[in-house]
Parts: sequence; C-alpha cells; structure tokens
Amino acid sequence: MKPPTSLVLLVLILSFINTVYTQQTAPPIGISEKLGQFIPLDIELYDESGNLIQLKSIINKPTLVAFVYYRCTGICTPLLNDVAKVVEKMDLEIGKDYQILTVSFDYTERPEMASDKKDNYLSGIKKAVNPNGWRFFTGDSVNVHRFTDAMGFYYQQSGKEWIHPTALIAVSPEGKITRYLYGIHQLPLDVKLAVMEASQGHTSPTISKILNMCYTYDPEGKHYVFNFVHVGGVVIVGLVALFVVVFIVIPKKKKERK
Repeated sequence: MKPPTSLVLLVLILSFINTVYTQQTAPPIGISEKLGQFIPLDIELYDESGNLIQLKSIINKPTLVAFVYYRCTGICTPLLNDVAKVVEKMDLEIGKDYQILTVSFDYTERPEMASDKKDNYLSGIKKAVNPNGWRFFTGDSVNVHRFTDAMGFYYQQSGKEWIHPTALIAVSPEGKITRYLYGIHQLPLDVKLAVMEASQGHTSPTISKILNMCYTYDPEGKHYVFNFVHVGGVVIVGLVALFVVVFIVIPKKKKERK
C-alpha cells in the first residue's frame, strides 16, 4: 500500500529543513563545526623556540586550540587576555590536566614573535604555571591551512589585517574535535567542562549552525548581518509543514478513525 501523499509531502519538507541546517558550505569567514572529526596529527608547526613539532608528539591530553595572529590589533589580544584569566581561575592544572595551543594563522609570522607573546601572557598569570602547558606556534602556509581547515576555522586577509572569528576549540588526546567555545570571554566553568568532555572524547554540540544560518559576514562593513533570505526561507517552509500537519494529516487521520 502506497503511503498517503500528504505524508510523503511532509517527509520531503522536513528533509529539506534538515538539509538546510546540516549541509551548508564552509563560510568564507567564520566557523563550520567539525565535531567528532579527527585533526591530521602529522601537521608540523614551529614552537616558540623555533623547533619543528608534529601535532602527534604534543596532543596527548585534553587540548584547547586558539587561532590568532600575533600582530592583531583587534580581538586577538582580548581573547588571549581572557584565556590567561581563565587559566588563573580554573582549578585544573595546566600542563597536567590540559594544555593550550595558540597558533598563528598568519604564515608570515615567526617563532620569535610567538616567544614574545608567550612570555607576555604567562608573566601576567598570578599563579605558578607549567610553561609547557601553554604553547605558542607559527607555521608555513600549507600546514597552517591544513590545521585551520581541519578545525573548520575560516578567515580572509584584508590589507595588512585578517578578518577572522574567535573561539577556543577543544580536542581530545586522540585528536578528536569535541567542542567549540565561541567569543572572546569564557567562563572558567565552561572551559573546565570542555576540558573534561575532551578527556573522555565526548562531543558537545552548539547552536553555531543556526547562528551561521541566521547571520552572514559583511566584509565591507566588517560585521555580521542578519540573513533575511535564509531565515525567511526556513520560516516559510516551516509554516508549510505546519499547514500540512494541521489541515491535512490530522483531519485525514480523524476521518479514518470514524
């Protein structure tokens, strides 16, 4: 027996809505979550001492990754200042319970700059910290692109500056992406939970896909604007689905019962 036409229509509509949310292309600027995926551990970066390091040699505990560029005059400095405050307030021991990797996506920057940044931020933390717990890296264009792409982190150059999102991305000891923490300011409790989830390899979804859909980046205005087309389309499709359910599916079921 063939399924009712109304039911087939409803399934198609709901499938379309799901596709809109789950099959968006990577944004030119922003974050496309890759929860549950594994980063390539053969990526090579230069540490703050100029040593070439493979990720597989250092990702052996819950890891928080922050992509920045060291010459940044905008949001990078507030982000790292906030990370330093979180390290200071959190009751987990950096270098033992977790680690932080700060990675410059500007491939022209060198280890000397990474070293200066490390000294600056570690010296501002008002408690003893393991210097190996917060590492600062640079890299060539190929390895940096592989790393950012694997993490779903997308940015563009604008003159001498870079337009980019901000987030801390949690990775398990096996290299599995487990959580995205958005924005400049983080609560120590949120970061602690992200570290604990990463230690167990548990992924934690966020609402970023909905936010990415609702807002698009305006490179000229350098800010996010509300995307009326995407949101309006989903609202219309949702109303159609609701109409089908209320006025076709439910009444038909009532008639069948009579």
